[in-house]
Amino acid sequence: MVGLRLYARLMGIAFASLLSATGQAQDDPAKNFPNKPIHIIVGYSAGGGNDIVARVIGAKMSEGLGQPVLIENKPGAQSIVAAKYVAKAAPDGYTILMGPSGAMTMNPATYSSLPYSPVHDFAPVSIIGSFPMILVVSPSLPVQSVKDLVAYAKSKPDSVSYGSGATLFQFASELFNLKTNTKFELIPYKGAGDAVNAVMSDQVTMAFTDAPPALGSLKGGKVRGLAITSAKRHPAFPDMPTMTESGISEMEINTWMALFVPAQTPAGIVKKLQEEVVRVVRLPEIRDRL
Repeated sequence: MVGLRLYARLMGIAFASLLSATGQAQDDPAKNFPNKPIHIIVGYSAGGGNDIVARVIGAKMSEGLGQPVLIENKPGAQSIVAAKYVAKAAPDGYTILMGPSGAMTMNPATYSSLPYSPVHDFAPVSIIGSFPMILVVSPSLPVQSVKDLVAYAKSKPDSVSYGSGATLFQFASELFNLKTNTKFELIPYKGAGDAVNAVMSDQVTMAFTDAPPALGSLKGGKVRGLAITSAKRHPAFPDMPTMTESGISEMEINTWMALFVPAQTPAGIVKKLQEEVVRVVRLPEIRDRL
């Protein structure tokens, strides 16, 4: 009798577990995802590299997911404002962070405390790509090379500056100061696009930037590219020397950008987003644009 009661109890537990699993399968949040617009949060102003790439990716994601993918700029504090916003958002896949390496790796190394944890507050969706930086100056500046820029800066130590729209660009600029014994002063901006505009208008002497916000200005002759931080010359800029070729060793800097959602976002939703991002970045037209 005791054995029968125990058997019945175990069967009851097993049946309840089966019902629970069945209910979870029926209530799988990924099944009907997405059923409303998705927001990609960019921590910098419009016109910067993260913003441009997010809009390129988002437009195609919208086609594949069947819902609008909206780009929302929340610039401020080296992308801390945006990262905090996404970290505290509902973990349902509808709020995504365009997370550059600065916000996810540099900020933890340069700030004593942050209102978010890159490790504990986010679930990674997919990396989008990595890229070097370009050192740009105004064409009105009497310099044609990195060597010229260093000589110019040393002749005017109290009047040279650099624009920076993110922690990583600031890091590159300060490393440049250290390696060349120059004293370019930081002028902060809300994004790389703003920093490039500052170079164009002679508000700052130079800026390290990613390629997207500088590309049009480089081709139009509105800024002059002096060097690139890749190990080898980049196929998109075959005439631009590397920093090493320009006499500055150990300045090979590549940054990356990726998408993140809040921690605790259901694995099925993360997987669906990941598959869509992978599909998009493999499209020939998107690869060409990136």
